[in-house]
Amino acid sequence: MVMGQLGIIEQAQQYLNKVSKKHYAEITSPNFMSSAGAHMRHIIDHYLAIISGIESKLINYDVRVRGSKIESSPELAAGKLTEITVWIKNLSQHDLSKIVTLSTEVSIDNENIQKVQTTIARELVFAGSHAVHHFAMIAQISLTQKSSVQTTELPHNFGLAPATATFLRENSERPVDAKNKETNNHQTTMPVMN
Repeated sequence: MVMGQLGIIEQAQQYLNKVSKKHYAEITSPNFMSSAGAHMRHIIDHYLAIISGIESKLINYDVRVRGSKIESSPELAAGKLTEITVWIKNLSQHDLSKIVTLSTEVSIDNENIQKVQTTIARELVFAGSHAVHHFAMIAQISLTQKSSVQTTELPHNFGLAPATATFLRENSERPVDAKNKETNNHQTTMPVMN
């Protein structure tokens, strides 16, 4: 599980090392309401909530740092992800199994905060899955920026869920669509599913 987390963060690092500051901070409206940088900041906020929760025994993903410099600076985001990587590498089995409380809003109609028991390991699994979901959004933002440099330099399988990657590996010889008989090996764009 830890290796999977590190792989997910490495994908983010690869993206951050290649993206221009302009593309990172650009909001490509009307297609998107936020920038790739805002998505990356949101991913980082979730990992930071877990780091905070290991000591306080309370994880609250609703505490976010909207508008921070991480949203406009790929370098700052990469630095924060390096700190998160070091933290993850130093987790012990005891840390991973630590029981904490998750506090989260569960309604869009009114403030309804619920608390549930969870573990650090479970929340890292969630944070990784959540990151991949946002990577898919970042990939779509990159594609709409119509920059061949941007789209060709996305990390391999960026925004692709692990289960989808397994499905594609296992079915690489099967047609994607029974009508056109294209194989997954010949796809030039990211699959829609995640």
